[in-house]
Amino acid sequence: MEFRHRLATSDLIPLSKPKRGMQAPINILWFKRDLRLSDHLPLTQAIAARKPLLLLYIFEPELLNDPHYSMRHWRFVWQSLEELRRKLTPLNARLHIVEAEPLSLLQKIHQQQPIANLFSYEEIGLQCTFERDIRIKRWCEQQRIAWRESPSGAVIRGAKDRQGWQRNWDKQIRRALLPPPKGPINSADVALPEFSPPEAWLKASSASQYGGEEAAHACLESFLQQRGERYYRHISSPLLSRKSCSRLSPYLAWGNLSLAQAYQSAKQHRGSGDWERSMRAFRSRLHWHCHFIQKFESETSMQFAAINAGFAEFPWRDDERVTQDLERWQQGLTGVPLVDACMRALNATGYINFRMRAMLVSFLCHYLRIDWRLGAEHLAAQFLDFEPGIHYPQLQMQAGVTGIHTLRIYNPVKQAKEQQQIETFIRRWVPELHELPAEALPAPWSLTPLERQMFDTQTSYPEPVVELESAARTARDLFWGWRERETVQRDAKRILARHVMN
Repeated sequence: MEFRHRLATSDLIPLSKPKRGMQAPINILWFKRDLRLSDHLPLTQAIAARKPLLLLYIFEPELLNDPHYSMRHWRFVWQSLEELRRKLTPLNARLHIVEAEPLSLLQKIHQQQPIANLFSYEEIGLQCTFERDIRIKRWCEQQRIAWRESPSGAVIRGAKDRQGWQRNWDKQIRRALLPPPKGPINSADVALPEFSPPEAWLKASSASQYGGEEAAHACLESFLQQRGERYYRHISSPLLSRKSCSRLSPYLAWGNLSLAQAYQSAKQHRGSGDWERSMRAFRSRLHWHCHFIQKFESETSMQFAAINAGFAEFPWRDDERVTQDLERWQQGLTGVPLVDACMRALNATGYINFRMRAMLVSFLCHYLRIDWRLGAEHLAAQFLDFEPGIHYPQLQMQAGVTGIHTLRIYNPVKQAKEQQQIETFIRRWVPELHELPAEALPAPWSLTPLERQMFDTQTSYPEPVVELESAARTARDLFWGWRERETVQRDAKRILARHVMN
């Protein structure tokens, strides 16, 4: 189920001159997950081509209805688009925002005015966007339209192994950054129906980050100048990470900021002690960002099946309580305070730090033994920074179905005792436990019956959905035992050969 097709330079078909009487051809710049004007290679190339240029963003019905996406994503996108429109006005340019199926829209535009070139970034998206791009590529070839796609970050389209990958990453991440357009843009005059957003998209949420290039650079600046000094110290804390982590992931996911901009800004940062260690840790995670997206690019079936074929028959639960337990996990009602606090914080704000994301997946897959695929769409819809190429490789790694990574079964009680300022975090998101003493917050079920009556936890907060110690023991035996299977070990060798960097 791998649908990647790289459009090489040799595939670009020059458009012949229009026949007499025909309208002059135009170029199109198709914005996708690249909602910025600075350091934007397709935009720079499209302007340099000197043909009338149509700037286009398409709200696709298939994606608007896809369960991976939610209103918080589209609100963030709309905020980014409004800023783009505002910045383009002085350049005599207009961003056309349309709701349509992309191929049908391109066909209608081509009927109005012939398209010479289509410029965009390569998209490492869901299966539906892979298939959409195949249809558009085929149509472009039939119409002799050159679709000029630029690489996304340091990801190599269709790579079957990691030969030369590190060299390419170094080259892409250290390249000269492109300035935003300065002069007037030669805009194409094409009549298109304008999209009108739902009212809910227009209401900013104080609990969620605001979209746009300006917000992205402000976030980067505040991280490098103030918030980031204790990045490496606070990265695991669900409370402190909200300030000390970069919080750039939504801006990278939706392209308000390029990876090269973030990396080079961090590289230029001068500091010692905590600053030096934090910047080094931050840059390593930017490298990790592309590494995981490349995994998905190279093996797109990860959206639907375990990358390790040996886990195809893994005995996930299929009893009648699975739906109920899954809903309790989704709603933050498992009866395990740290798990519930993290899920509720994520549901409300669109953010939770990496360590706690891993713990949420571990609880679903190890303690509840529920198939990771059943939790994938809920998490995607909640993560404001949902990036398909990171989401699915990470889910599988944390679920323990790759056969190559260390199995990590996160103990939510132990995590609650170890993380900084966890009491404040749990009391904020699980107010039912506000009367409990701090020492009882990680595991309120350990209270005696008399203490439970005293603190009134019986009716306001549920009992744990599972007994943690026995569930962890069962999961440990099951997963480690499964890893010893010949089919798992055989496919693990294939995975390492394909995805280990050289």
